[in-house]
Amino acid sequence: MSAVIHLKQTSITSLLRHWVSQKVTSEALSWLDEKREQIRSGNLGREFFTSFSGVSRYLGKQQLELNPKDLKAAAVMEVGWCPGHWSVDQAARTLLVLALPQDDREKYLHALEQVFTTADMGELITLYQALPLLPYPEQLQKRAAEGVRSNMVAVFEAIALRNPYPAQYLNTLAWNQMVLKALFVGSPLHLIQNLGIRANPDLAKMLIQYAHERQSANRPVPLELWQLVEQFAHNS
Repeated sequence: MSAVIHLKQTSITSLLRHWVSQKVTSEALSWLDEKREQIRSGNLGREFFTSFSGVSRYLGKQQLELNPKDLKAAAVMEVGWCPGHWSVDQAARTLLVLALPQDDREKYLHALEQVFTTADMGELITLYQALPLLPYPEQLQKRAAEGVRSNMVAVFEAIALRNPYPAQYLNTLAWNQMVLKALFVGSPLHLIQNLGIRANPDLAKMLIQYAHERQSANRPVPLELWQLVEQFAHNS
């Protein structure tokens, strides 16, 4: 891992810890710091998973309640990072994941996959929200696509909405499927980052077909949809 990436990771973890420290007791923060240190030492056994699942019991689930300065700092750390809706337990779990040893890429990715595989719905939401902050993001495309296919709307929205990862790393097919699914489940399209930039002819055809089906059934068509097909309509 390069020195630049390491510095970025350090800055992100410092920011997350600062936010958590403002919402929890000193005892709870000490517990979190202790667990992070154990994980950094390579303890990915039962201790990690017990700590990861136990975060909410020790730190709670209250909202971080970030102010504009906090959100600006987040955007500086990672373009498009929007943690305004994050809770304390989500930030703390992200800190635990970021503490996993990262120098050995294959070992790290294997460990991360274990975390995803054993996570419950709330933990999956945290993990998918945190994707843009994790190392080796280009290696996580299949995992992100898995989140897009989730039958749990909250998990789907954790990757699809207010998240810079899909626009940066999903291929066109996975991106188009994500946008179409957002329409099917009623997710607000305007919360998908870089939606206009990733617009493409194949997506436009899919959306026009979707709109025609809605109109045939006398059901409303979201106005946001037309903005994505307008420039490609003559090809449909």
